[in-house]
Amino acid sequence: MGDEGHIHQESTSPRRPRALSPLREHLRDTFWFAPTAGLVCAVLLWWGASALDTEIIAVLQREREYGAVRDLVAFADDARTIVTTVSSAMMTFIGVVFSISLVAVQMASGQLTPRVVRIFVRSRISKLTLTVFLATFLFSLLVLTSYEGEANARQVTTVPLVQSVLTMALVGLSLLLFIAYVSSTLRLMQVGPVVERITRETFRMLARQPAGGGDEGPPAAESARVAHQGPAGVLLDVNVARLVRAARRQGVVLRLIPRVGDFVMPGTPVLAVHGGTVPPRRALRYTVSVGVERTFHQDLGLGLRQLSDIALRALSPAVNDPTTAVQCLDRIVQILAALAHRPLGQVRHRDRKGAVRLVQNVPGWTDLVDLGLAEIRACSAHSPQVTRRLLAGIDDLLLLAPDDRREPLRRQRALVVQAVERTAPTAAERRFAELPDRQGIG
Repeated sequence: MGDEGHIHQESTSPRRPRALSPLREHLRDTFWFAPTAGLVCAVLLWWGASALDTEIIAVLQREREYGAVRDLVAFADDARTIVTTVSSAMMTFIGVVFSISLVAVQMASGQLTPRVVRIFVRSRISKLTLTVFLATFLFSLLVLTSYEGEANARQVTTVPLVQSVLTMALVGLSLLLFIAYVSSTLRLMQVGPVVERITRETFRMLARQPAGGGDEGPPAAESARVAHQGPAGVLLDVNVARLVRAARRQGVVLRLIPRVGDFVMPGTPVLAVHGGTVPPRRALRYTVSVGVERTFHQDLGLGLRQLSDIALRALSPAVNDPTTAVQCLDRIVQILAALAHRPLGQVRHRDRKGAVRLVQNVPGWTDLVDLGLAEIRACSAHSPQVTRRLLAGIDDLLLLAPDDRREPLRRQRALVVQAVERTAPTAAERRFAELPDRQGIG
């Protein structure tokens, strides 16, 4: 109830779209940005530490503290062995760790769904671990270049004191992250944490997206359309802030024709213009993102799609794991319960003055109910555990949903009962399979 209340509060409060939101989401879907940024930070950290080491030696020499300089040289020589060991072993350690991790991800994708790989790609702990590992390797190599052959305390120019200490600190951080990373990877192979992660991503998306406003059309007649000119692919998201700004400057209303998640091809109309002329092409540049796989950023149905996929694989004769399907149904019912009172149909994005500038179509209540329940219902007639949980979930949603949204739920419930009656050979088995139970067979 706490999550659902938070979602409802966030979605009903007016908020301006953030211009960098799509870019941030796209970077989260990559695995190269964080390690690259970490390598740059490692170079900058080494540069600062090297300058600090040089300044420390210069200060000690000016004050004629040659004994302290000799002590620092001795410490640096002792630390050199550690730094050399780290630089030679870290890359091998990285290869072994991530090879094992890729095998674990492959097993999880085979057991659950191939789309579970995206959880690994977006995982902050995975990116942070790889980033720190690579940064430690590069930093240790750079530290080795700072060692001098000169042992005379009067002539030495730098001693990698701070650099050696930072190398040891990075090694310690790498060990701690390794423990966290292994724990996170093991959780990725479990059904419960995976479906919970999908549900959490869905709720985060709902909290960011404004609520729909019904099915009424734009304030003016359609005057033009803008076709997609990029490569074919799935519509990932749109840059709401840029589109709102372009529509405001032109004095028009833009309407997104396909839904986020639809497959678009070159020449497919993607934007309809209402009330005026088409904004300049440069104003619409980089406003529509197309890729190879759907993302959670603005896709209302992706969470239900992934949960349904996991449940369907669990219900296949080759796997025959109805308990996993029940776990997915738990989360599907949770998501639908959060959407039961949420306005759906169209999302209207407004400018600073409150005028509607962008209309975006989102799935309606019937679409979401069918997406979450229809395929599981069609494959669950042979499993009393799933039919009982499915009927219990539908009954709970019938209690929560308003009157005008109960018809799709009643239809799904009737279809479940019909499927059970066709499949169960005896009346006793039918009565057992049609008994609602929140645990399936509790």
